[in-house]
Amino acid sequence: MRVIDIQQVMAELPQLIAQAAEGKSFVIAVEGTPKVKVVPLGPENGSGSKRIGFLRGQIEVPDDFDSMGM
Repeated sequence: MRVIDIQQVMAELPQLIAQAAEGKSFVIAVEGTPKVKVVPLGPENGSGSKRIGFLRGQIEVPDDFDSMGM
C-alpha cells in the first residue's frame, strides 16, 4: 500500500481524494511513521446503498401503522 508523507498529502489533497474515490487506498505518515489509513467508502463501510429495500417482500406494514402506539 502506498505510504504518503503528510506534507505531500497537503500539497496533493484533491488528487488523492480522487484516487481514493476510484478505489485506491493509501496511508498517511507523519515524520516517516504511518498514522492514518485512507480507504474509499463503499456499501460495506458507509454508503449504505445496498441496504435500502433489503427486507422487501419479507415484512408487511399494517395500514394503521401511523396510528399505532398513540
